[in-house]
Amino acid sequence: MEVHCYENYPGWIVLLSNLVSLSIYFIGAYILSGLGLFFSLLYILYCLLMEIRLLKDGCVNCYYYGKNCGFGKGRLSALFFKQGDISKFTQRKMDWKDMIPDLMVSVFPLVGGIILLIIDFSWIILALMIVLIMLSMAGNAFIRGSLTCSGCKQRELGCPAEKLFNKKE
Repeated sequence: MEVHCYENYPGWIVLLSNLVSLSIYFIGAYILSGLGLFFSLLYILYCLLMEIRLLKDGCVNCYYYGKNCGFGKGRLSALFFKQGDISKFTQRKMDWKDMIPDLMVSVFPLVGGIILLIIDFSWIILALMIVLIMLSMAGNAFIRGSLTCSGCKQRELGCPAEKLFNKKE
């Protein structure tokens, strides 16, 4: 069965995928603000650095550089960084330890939330932690599994994340 690959993703996919990411960031910042403005700002800076790292190290070498990928980052990367070499993207190796910095985007606010719940229980913080877990797991799985990765031309050319998540035994 042939899968349709997007040359440029439709705007609604880009919008939805970014809404999930931004929701995770805002919920995480709100939770951490309970520990103080410093922790919230530090978290926002961390999220920003993770985005810049992706644009600079991944997107510049991607097929979608200068185009609408499923996250809109190909166009964004082209605004700030010089185009790289697509062969570097396809040859890149990735394992689970490479995912740790990305996972920390959800782990930091969850740890902060646990601390807040121990100090002074709050139903709002607990509810936001549950929403954060749902967005981080089910939300991202839906975005990547159903909307972005399935129509990705770079996936067809070679993607280290696809190789990691879809290992053939």
